[in-house]
Amino acid sequence: MEIKFDEKGHRSVALVDGKQIGECTFSRATGLWIIDHTEVDDEYSGQGIGKKLVDKVVEEARKQGIKLMATCPFALKLFQTSKEYEDVYKK
Repeated sequence: MEIKFDEKGHRSVALVDGKQIGECTFSRATGLWIIDHTEVDDEYSGQGIGKKLVDKVVEEARKQGIKLMATCPFALKLFQTSKEYEDVYKK
């Protein structure tokens, strides 16, 4: 499995043998990205892929000095329950 960041598409994607099996999308505002959706194919659920997708967006946001918010319930829960995102999470 491979996790890629697609800046033009405003998302991170999970690929298995070139087939997309999940994505985490975000919209942009000035100095802010808003994660609005995270989804993984049912066949691959329960493997931590959703978190890896969010983490890829977080990694890129850190590199670019961007803060993150979330309307996606999955990403929002990660941000609210884990200290590892405190540096990028805009409450």
